[in-house]
Amino acid sequence: MNVAALLLLGLGLLEAEGRCFFNRTQEHCVCYNLSQESVSSIIQCLPASVVEFLGGELERYIAFPIGNLDPSAIEMLGSLVIRKIIFGDLLVPEILLARVLRLFSYTQVQELVFERCIFEGRGNWDEMARQDLPILSLHFHNVTSAPLTGREQDFSSLSSWLETLQELAVTGSHVTTLPCGIGRVFRALRSLDMAQNSVGDESLMLAFCKGAFPQLQVLSLQRNNLTSYHSVCESVQLLPELQHLDLSQNKLMADLSSSCQWPASLRIFNLSDTGLDKVLTPLPPSLEVLDMGCNHLHTVDISLSSLKKLFLSQNMLQASPSIRNCPMLETLHLDNNLITELPWDEVKLLGRLWDVAAAGNPYNCSCSGAGGVQALAGMGHLGQGWPQDYMCHSPPHYQGRLVKDVPVSVLQCNSAAVIAPVCVALALLGVAGAVCLVRSRPGLARPCRKV
Repeated sequence: MNVAALLLLGLGLLEAEGRCFFNRTQEHCVCYNLSQESVSSIIQCLPASVVEFLGGELERYIAFPIGNLDPSAIEMLGSLVIRKIIFGDLLVPEILLARVLRLFSYTQVQELVFERCIFEGRGNWDEMARQDLPILSLHFHNVTSAPLTGREQDFSSLSSWLETLQELAVTGSHVTTLPCGIGRVFRALRSLDMAQNSVGDESLMLAFCKGAFPQLQVLSLQRNNLTSYHSVCESVQLLPELQHLDLSQNKLMADLSSSCQWPASLRIFNLSDTGLDKVLTPLPPSLEVLDMGCNHLHTVDISLSSLKKLFLSQNMLQASPSIRNCPMLETLHLDNNLITELPWDEVKLLGRLWDVAAAGNPYNCSCSGAGGVQALAGMGHLGQGWPQDYMCHSPPHYQGRLVKDVPVSVLQCNSAAVIAPVCVALALLGVAGAVCLVRSRPGLARPCRKV
């Protein structure tokens, strides 16, 4: 237990007196500003699977002695059940972090998170050369550190570990560039989240150079400084395993001529809230999920044979897009547009389409408009929002009423469909009566039999 305390104290939680608290499930333990006098409070967190440390400055512990551990200490560290450690609101000297990180090689910690931290100085990462770590997921959010440019050697010393890392997130940290050499170290990385940074078109092109992130499947570039649709396409062309790309909350513009081909592996594409007033081309050919919500689209014409989910909510669509060229479509979201009627005839042709969301539109509650919406609801296709968010905008006598309350019976909506058969029946009865009358006269054929 003394070695466990040494590990936690070595991580620098020696600031002011504080306490540790478990959540209700006893799985997550949070420690605030702990001191050397309250080590027992830290030790009580050892049964937790998630431990969170908040507050403190670690500068005065730069010289804290961390040497080689004896076999019994190593065995004890390996028996801990802690899988995730979170550090928040800390001033972290890199030289201390470089030494402490070696201790994690004896644990089963798989996820390491730094939130609202400031990294100071430059650590000596040579000691980590050829050192393996069990950590597979590394997250930095709202952190400050020295620029990444020129630090390729540091990452090279960490290559034995970084080559096995599977998830990396650096979000809200004012990152402007990711050097090519760094990307080549992450050979097993599956997910990279660079959301809420300052990455631009040119720096993105440099980051995803040949040999960088060869196994990357999920890439989030949400809310950066990207503007060129073509440049983004060119940048990710060398990611052969890319399946999910998030470009939301950038301000993208169409290029006059773009022949760039997206990776054939791309299946999920998020272009929501990117300022689009038209569908940019080309689109990845094998898409299964496309999100273009929160834009300024007036019309949408898409032909994607593999598309399963299409999200177009919060645009300026005046009509539902044709879905005949998307035969695999299962989900269509059209909330908060300017649509007056839903394409009931097309929906009937696509048996796979089962999830339609179209609340918050100004529906024309004529027979065809209200009837189409009610038919979709009757088949269970309308999800959340039905019926309370489906309101009539016209004609005037239905304005403000729920679409579900509009009468759409055959007699009310298609009187011709009722009157025509009645007229035909009356005509047939008239003809039959005339024939019977003629036959009943003397000298003519036998009178009609009574039925």
